[in-house]
Amino acid sequence: MEVKARAPGKIILAGEHAVVHGSTAVAASVDLYTTASVRLPSSSDENDIVKLQLKDLELEFSWPVSRVREALGVFVGAISSPTTCPAECLKSIASLVEDQNIPEAKIGLASGVAAFLWLCSSILGFVPVEVAITSELPLGSGLGSSAAFCVALSAALLALSGSVNVDREHHGWMIYKEDELDLLNKWAFEGEKIIHGKPSGIDNTVSTYGGMIKFRSGNLTLIKSNMALKMLITNTKVGRNTKALVAGVSERAIRHPDAMKSVFNAVNSISNELSILIQSPIHDEVSLTENEEKLAELMEMNQGLLQCMGVSHASIETVLRTSLKYKLISKLTGAGGGGCVLTLLPNWKVVDEVIAELESCGFECFIAGIGGKGVEISFSDLS
Repeated sequence: MEVKARAPGKIILAGEHAVVHGSTAVAASVDLYTTASVRLPSSSDENDIVKLQLKDLELEFSWPVSRVREALGVFVGAISSPTTCPAECLKSIASLVEDQNIPEAKIGLASGVAAFLWLCSSILGFVPVEVAITSELPLGSGLGSSAAFCVALSAALLALSGSVNVDREHHGWMIYKEDELDLLNKWAFEGEKIIHGKPSGIDNTVSTYGGMIKFRSGNLTLIKSNMALKMLITNTKVGRNTKALVAGVSERAIRHPDAMKSVFNAVNSISNELSILIQSPIHDEVSLTENEEKLAELMEMNQGLLQCMGVSHASIETVLRTSLKYKLISKLTGAGGGGCVLTLLPNWKVVDEVIAELESCGFECFIAGIGGKGVEISFSDLS
């Protein structure tokens, strides 16, 4: 039996950075997916191993089941609900990861491999298992690739474990029930904690449930969009240090408290107006066009405020100038300092020209739907 689970990435439509200072932000799922394929080898298979394949990176990791049990058995035991990995257990997992001699250039993957070992052992126990991961999401670009990995992996593992009630005879993709999505989301969050330390929970929640989420001061609310949005997502391929960018905004707020308070308040107003706008009813093409124009203005204002916070970058400005030539509005998404840029696409006539010009700058472009489905699973019988 093999189960596949696919989970979407995420974008921040409005409110990044300001959310750290108490403002509202709006996030949405993006139709770019990470897929986890999980198989329990048959009893006739000789290899008693735990295997993880990262197909896109052409990397493979494996451990004897006995080695994993020896390292983690005292910590995992009979876990039946989402549990935070203890500090001592993290040390044992680190030794398992070190066994793999991950190339120096890929050492950033170590925390993801650690999350895999915790989730796999906690949900399935110490059994032979083969996991293959593929993804349409660029790594480390602010599109929630690590959360999509944790959500897809947790979904597939839970389905195989029997912990959730799913129809194994169903053909094609299907979704979890609401209460089981909550369980899945909590497990994925535990994986995210291993990768990021203190994540907000936003990325895994968006990836689990799909759609759009409004959040402020730790409170997350699912919202329903009445606008079928598509965005051009440009990956500048410029790496950035998220912690340093967040710290830079905080330092600027200390140096200019009154001015930055006004900036954060303005972002809060933009996020609230945007969330109302995307939920408002669309009666005809005229009202749709009006709403798209308002959304573009809100994105443009938000980008200007992000520039005030000091988190733009020369590569981001290049995308902004290029899209503006074609009368399209863009804003950065996530931490800034590089990463990805969103461009609203009400006008499809110029898309090919815009993409060609951006790609000539060395950028990578995707067109994706916004606010679509969350995680889905499917089964196949390998007998």
